[in-house]
Amino acid sequence: MNPKSPENPDTGALRAARLSRRDARLSRRERPAKAPLSVDAIVAAALDLMAREGLDGLSLRKVAAALDTGPASLYVYVENLNALLALMFDRALGKVVIPPASKGGWRERLSAILFSCLKVLMSMPGLGQLALTTAPTGPNSLRMLEAILALLREGGADDARAAWGVDSLLLQFAAIAAEQDAHHHRAVSFGTMEQVIENIPAETYPNIHALRKKLLEGTPRERVRWTIDVMINGVLNTPRT
Repeated sequence: MNPKSPENPDTGALRAARLSRRDARLSRRERPAKAPLSVDAIVAAALDLMAREGLDGLSLRKVAAALDTGPASLYVYVENLNALLALMFDRALGKVVIPPASKGGWRERLSAILFSCLKVLMSMPGLGQLALTTAPTGPNSLRMLEAILALLREGGADDARAAWGVDSLLLQFAAIAAEQDAHHHRAVSFGTMEQVIENIPAETYPNIHALRKKLLEGTPRERVRWTIDVMINGVLNTPRT
């Protein structure tokens, strides 16, 4: 072919295709390598996804996409979505602080554990719901369970009350966290409830009207502290029948 003659359109297209493939290979080589899959990586990605989209937005397909892999790859590490949820819940409970014996008496330390647990459960959308539906069988869950049982027994609860009491305590605070999560998710306004209580008619709801100020007073922290005391006192003073 005469070097000065116009290039054959077909030849130009082939050359462009070759250049495109070469650039694609270079692009793949320049990309950072994917982190290898592991249980830790899957749990971390799932927690990040739940923090952004909530529990309802979680699926194995979405977790796989976040890790740039296919859903089938996850089954090598987790049996199913429920197994992943259990791992996520236990990972979160690793942040619960268990105070040492030097940090006060048994009641003070028990209150600190429960308050820390509630703080963790309220730190991310979906954790409160997971607490209501996930059996505490992971190492972090068992660590917290062991500490609460030890403190209840130290405080004088017999074995029967300690065994049922730990379940009631954890269920109460899981319910508080789940309720708060639902309120945020649905954008429930406390101001709306306050208006209803303030303006409730005395003739129809005499007790609510009489206590309307008391029903709304107190900070969330004060209410949680009081609830902890009520629950602990109940466990210690209510025999199993």
